Amino acid sequence: MTTAALFIILFACMFMGMPIAIALGLSSVTTILLFSNDSLASVSLKFFEATSEHYTLLAIPFFILSSAFLSTGGVAKRLINFAVDSVGHVRGGLAMASVMACMLFAAVSGSSPATVAAIGTIVIAGMVRSGYPESFAAGVIANAGTLGILIPPSIVMLVYAAATEVSASRMFMAGFIPGLMMGGILMIAIYIAARIMKLPAEPFPGFRHLGKSFIIALGGLMLIIIVLGSIYGGIASPTEAAAVAAVYAYMVSVLGYRDIGPMKGIAWQNEGESAGSATIRNILQMLWAIPKSVRHPEVRKVILDATKVSLMLLFIIANAMLFAHVLTTERIPHQIAEVIVNWGLPAWGFLIVVNILLLIAGNFMEPSAIILIMAPILFPIATQLGIDPIHLGIIMVVNMEIGMLTPPVGLNLFVTAGITGKNMIWVIKACLPWLCLLLFFLILITYIPQISLFLPEYIDHLNGY
Repeated sequence: MTTAALFIILFACMFMGMPIAIALGLSSVTTILLFSNDSLASVSLKFFEATSEHYTLLAIPFFILSSAFLSTGGVAKRLINFAVDSVGHVRGGLAMASVMACMLFAAVSGSSPATVAAIGTIVIAGMVRSGYPESFAAGVIANAGTLGILIPPSIVMLVYAAATEVSASRMFMAGFIPGLMMGGILMIAIYIAARIMKLPAEPFPGFRHLGKSFIIALGGLMLIIIVLGSIYGGIASPTEAAAVAAVYAYMVSVLGYRDIGPMKGIAWQNEGESAGSATIRNILQMLWAIPKSVRHPEVRKVILDATKVSLMLLFIIANAMLFAHVLTTERIPHQIAEVIVNWGLPAWGFLIVVNILLLIAGNFMEPSAIILIMAPILFPIATQLGIDPIHLGIIMVVNMEIGMLTPPVGLNLFVTAGITGKNMIWVIKACLPWLCLLLFFLILITYIPQISLFLPEYIDHLNGY
């Protein structure tokens, strides 16, 4: 009775158009009041625990702030230039470079819509000018942008780690090889399509120019090394690495590349100026700019936008954790687990059911909410069937990638439609051929667990675990 009431109220609220966070909270509180023996005091207690006891969740605002600075600060443009110089000379190379740029930006942002917005705004128009069909360009970017939640650091992985209490560091390790693999599959598909469609290739700029673009992009690329290197090397936790990433992203955008803030447009070295005097001038300018940037309108806008996104996401997470608390208190996941185990369903059959459920949920809900609702239900069943929790987490993340591209709530579809100015039907048709690749990749990830587990197990072996 309690289970039925909880889900009936939840879906009724969602179908009425209520925001998902409020629907989760209202259904949980109503169920506690009317059908549960739990006390109403547990609601306030769970809200407090959701925002204070889950240390991993503190990384989310920092990664969002880091992504906001990088998206605004021109880092994406420099990563794109480096990617084009690296692979643009291959047939279809501009589209392949776009995928490579998405992979690089995903590794510094942790957000899928931010990756599509930052990279797509620049490269879709560039591909069209170079002779690529606009639908081809839009489909590639919308799909490559989904790597933002698969290639670590990933906000969705942090949410899964908080919901199931698995190691966020191991989740990041597990997502690295699948992320590279998915990017490679997209690039191979682009090359084959480019040969068939006779798409153009950019001239190779030469190794000198390639080296120069690499040095220019190094400010953004160093963030990948700082974040992932510190986590994989055991130097810092994901939360500590996220805090460092936010500070570093600020320094790169405001003091390094100088695309926003009080030093915007100021050159590192003026014509005829000696290197020594330029160095002294830059040091003095940066010392002047650091306190001044706090009050600068562009910097304040970036921080305000990141705060809004963080508050929205954390509000969803807090309500979803309250929902998960009701599930756990009423032993709903355990009851479902017992039923499925009694059916005699094998692990591979259970994973088929998981994928179907998550693909359906991805059509209607935001990824973090899906993870927080479904993970407490699926986690104990997977554990009983011998499925590794880290492997289950990567399966869920890949399903969330696909959910980013399926209507009516596919976030990447809306971002791509906004960039191209096309309607949603056009964007869906553009994404459809590439979506088939993601479904094929989901099958590989589901039934070859070592793709996900090889790197965390290897690093554990190196550390003597």
